[in-house]
Amino acid sequence: MRYLPFFFRVAVLLFLFVVVSFPARTEAIPLTPIHILIDVGHGGIDSGTSYGDLYEKDINLQIAKRLYEQLTKAGYSVALNRYEDIALSDDNRWLGNRSRHIRDLAQRKNLAKEMVPQMMLSLHVNWSKDARRRGPVVLYQSNEQSYMLADLLQSSLNRLANTNDKPVKGKTYYVLRHQYCPSVIVEMGFISNASDRHMLTHPQSQEKIAQAISDAVSEYVTLTGNLKMEASTEESWWQEPLIEQINGRIVE
Repeated sequence: MRYLPFFFRVAVLLFLFVVVSFPARTEAIPLTPIHILIDVGHGGIDSGTSYGDLYEKDINLQIAKRLYEQLTKAGYSVALNRYEDIALSDDNRWLGNRSRHIRDLAQRKNLAKEMVPQMMLSLHVNWSKDARRRGPVVLYQSNEQSYMLADLLQSSLNRLANTNDKPVKGKTYYVLRHQYCPSVIVEMGFISNASDRHMLTHPQSQEKIAQAISDAVSEYVTLTGNLKMEASTEESWWQEPLIEQINGRIVE
């Protein structure tokens, strides 16, 4: 597939990933907008953070697939930017950078540009040298829509994890530095913490994490009505990207 022309590859990706949730009609059907793009963090050679033989890339994918199922059942058109253990940098056609990491990030951001989702949820797992640190952390862009989405996600995940954290403004995180759609990074828990690690790796708990995220998305849609029936690539219906840095971490 990697040798096919670029725009044909994008069309194939859309065909493979998009679930159309609208009923069939007799007249010609316009391209169905993608409501939600799930950015599945890391993959392939990039394992993300780890604990023993547990890898972030696998946890991200497991929960992303559960979230995909729950959101599609709720009636949303949803896309996954990876559905198996692959490195998105291998398919990059937007940025000829020598850094595999930068190519991976460029692929994620520009797939959002091509797919025109109405929100993007980037799923990740956190790590800290302090094994006592635990709980979800949601990072947002400096615009009202992203903050509202992050606040609802943080509250929903806090209830599940019995924590009381606040969403954090993302700064130089690459996947947040764009003007395509409201986006958030969802750090679902700390793999370095025993309690979080149990929740992140057990199927029933993964289902609960996915449900907490899905509930927050539905609440956001109810409160804002921001999911449109027809998407436009020319509309920039929110504000500027971010140019700062957070917690000393490398860009995600």
